Amino acid sequence: MTDVSEARTGPADRSGDTASMVRVHNLHRSYGSGSRAVHALRGVSFDIPRGELVALKGRSGSGKTTLLNLVGGLDAPDEGTIVIDGTDLTRLDDNGLLALRRDRIGFVFQSFGLIPILTAAENVGVPLRLRRADPREREERAALLLELVGLAGHAAQRPGELSGGQQQRVAIARALANRPAVLIADEPTGQLDADTGLAVMELLRAVVRGEGVTALVATHDAQLLGLADRVLELSDGRIADGG
Repeated sequence: MTDVSEARTGPADRSGDTASMVRVHNLHRSYGSGSRAVHALRGVSFDIPRGELVALKGRSGSGKTTLLNLVGGLDAPDEGTIVIDGTDLTRLDDNGLLALRRDRIGFVFQSFGLIPILTAAENVGVPLRLRRADPREREERAALLLELVGLAGHAAQRPGELSGGQQQRVAIARALANRPAVLIADEPTGQLDADTGLAVMELLRAVVRGEGVTALVATHDAQLLGLADRVLELSDGRIADGG
């Protein structure tokens, strides 16, 4: 195993395709063993070009969350490779994965995951604090991102003082704090009403364009799927035909 700086793939691994930000090849992941084993993913492969917003759909149990966890470096595959911006995650040690998640990948979850005692600005600044960024840089970046998500006037409010949609906007701003290459969102509108969910998805699309981020977003909402550049469908642990 190795760290991020040593885990760059070579030309043969990239097959000459330098435009892909995310490359997944022959991904397998099972839980349990023997007759009780659950095969969450069965040979999943796909590429996502830089700057593309890809929606991931599929029924409950189809493997969406497992796939997101693997692409985000939160879990390891049984077989296959995952390449993020030229770095092979399957060759990284724990410290390498930690650095990659901190510096190159942003996460947005259905449950928001904000720290209740911190203000919106402080929540956005948490990733910058973890990498020991200068306080002035942290404050300026947090202010810029809150403006980007339409919450410049709510910087001093705590999560309990914000609506669900506003909390998710803060969570998106926090995910962008370290200027990630890839944004991963697992049902980011699942706790929101239809109108608010649509607004959040439109914000994600705008962020992909404005920040130059590549995004993989799991959602089951047909209206939200229409905002994606491309849709991948998972069925029984495989990418469905046409994906």
